[in-house]
Amino acid sequence: MLTMHTGINVPRSRFLPVKKTSDLLVVMSNLFQLRDGTLVQNPARLYPELPLVKLGEHFFMKRFHCTASVSLFDLQSFTYIQPGLNSLVCVVTQGTVIIIANHGDRIDIPSGAMLENKIVSGNLRILD
Repeated sequence: MLTMHTGINVPRSRFLPVKKTSDLLVVMSNLFQLRDGTLVQNPARLYPELPLVKLGEHFFMKRFHCTASVSLFDLQSFTYIQPGLNSLVCVVTQGTVIIIANHGDRIDIPSGAMLENKIVSGNLRILD
């Protein structure tokens, strides 16, 4: 049995809620920087609030291959519906982006693509 014990008080500012894959994408994107072992919001972002991101939980690591290069910096809202998106590799997103891939559809977006205020749906293959 421990006879000496001590509690510590850690401020809530040290914690970022990561409960869903959408939260994980935001934390792993360029919206945050690691400073002295703590994640801090990128001070260069113009919007103080974080973007609204909605993702299906079934596909995160399979679709986002290089999350450090997924740019959500100027994003306000991102919604992904259904599992037909092949990948988002090093994609820059701005404004509001909605991707709808119905069952059986396939959407391919190449590395380096820029999606700004777009709704993407149906079968789509963008090639370099």
